[in-house]
Amino acid sequence: MDFDLTKEQKMIQDTVHEFAEKEIAPYAAQWDKNAVFPVNTFKKMGELGFLGIPFPEEYGGVGGDMVSYCLAVEQIGHACGGTGLSFEAHVSLACYPLWKFGTEQQKQKYLVPLASGQGLGSFGLTEAGAGSDAGGTKTTAVREGDEWVITGNKIFITNGGYASTVVLTAVTDPNQRGISAFIVPTDSQGFSTAKPYEKMGMRASNTVELILDHVRVPAENLLGSPNAGFRQFLSTLDGGRVAISALALGIAQAAFETALAYAKQRMQFGHSISKFQSIQNKLADMAMHLNLSRNAVLKAAWLHDQGRPFTLEASFAKLFASETCTRTCDQAIQILGGNGYMQDYPVERNLRDAKLIEIGEGTSEIQRLVIARQLGC
Repeated sequence: MDFDLTKEQKMIQDTVHEFAEKEIAPYAAQWDKNAVFPVNTFKKMGELGFLGIPFPEEYGGVGGDMVSYCLAVEQIGHACGGTGLSFEAHVSLACYPLWKFGTEQQKQKYLVPLASGQGLGSFGLTEAGAGSDAGGTKTTAVREGDEWVITGNKIFITNGGYASTVVLTAVTDPNQRGISAFIVPTDSQGFSTAKPYEKMGMRASNTVELILDHVRVPAENLLGSPNAGFRQFLSTLDGGRVAISALALGIAQAAFETALAYAKQRMQFGHSISKFQSIQNKLADMAMHLNLSRNAVLKAAWLHDQGRPFTLEASFAKLFASETCTRTCDQAIQILGGNGYMQDYPVERNLRDAKLIEIGEGTSEIQRLVIARQLGC
């Protein structure tokens, strides 16, 4: 199918690209080395409307579509994987469920500030015993009068240490394993975070454990219907998988460009190494898989924008783009040889960032299960 971009989509792509090259790429290595979350950069992104690209203007967004948003994720991920991850988590995992399942009052109170860049959002699903098996959730929410009392811990939570609002899941009907979603302001009494994790990659993205010690939220902070949280977060993850596939694409594209440029200028045996068939084969495979990944991402995003089912295509994109990203970054290091292993070049950072995308928002193993079920297996 034809993926020619509209004028509006191309404008968003170009605007985000220009910003990322100026405001993100020059600092990405430093942020990675020192595990710095770029607060001021996110403030600038909010002022420019990036944090609300796919949401209507009346809710603080810019009225873009999923394709536009994925183009933006790719450009930011191309400059810095960690920054791209935090951007994607804010939009896809925190803002999206507010937009899709929130009441008008909830959207005005919580979505508008997040989409307009006045705050950062986070999504709390994973627990020590609840990862791929979200049904293993142990965090509880108990109704007491006009409030819900939430107790538990959430781990590996992106943006958790800087978020103003967290959308999280908790068990509300232990007998039926009923799970509900809640909107939790992070200034609520009893809410705290542990120190940031020391991570292999995505080090410019903040990742913490959330601690909820009898956190009280108003009854109206229940998001959607009671005990509908499982269905809601599956829907949320479908959209998130499309966007995080675009992040994989951005990281992989950056690694490929580094490897291609290096191969053309690196001389061995009187020729640039790009003239050797073994290197050409690597570059050809990288280019092919990048092209196929881009097609998968854009198709899934387009289906979303058309209001058509896209669960299967989202898993296709997530699985293929994430594994392509890791493989591309690995081969980029191989092309650069010893230089690729050193921090003087970005490809070693690209590889460390890439691996997370095979794990987060549904592992590669889970994507294969989703695909098999969509096939009727």
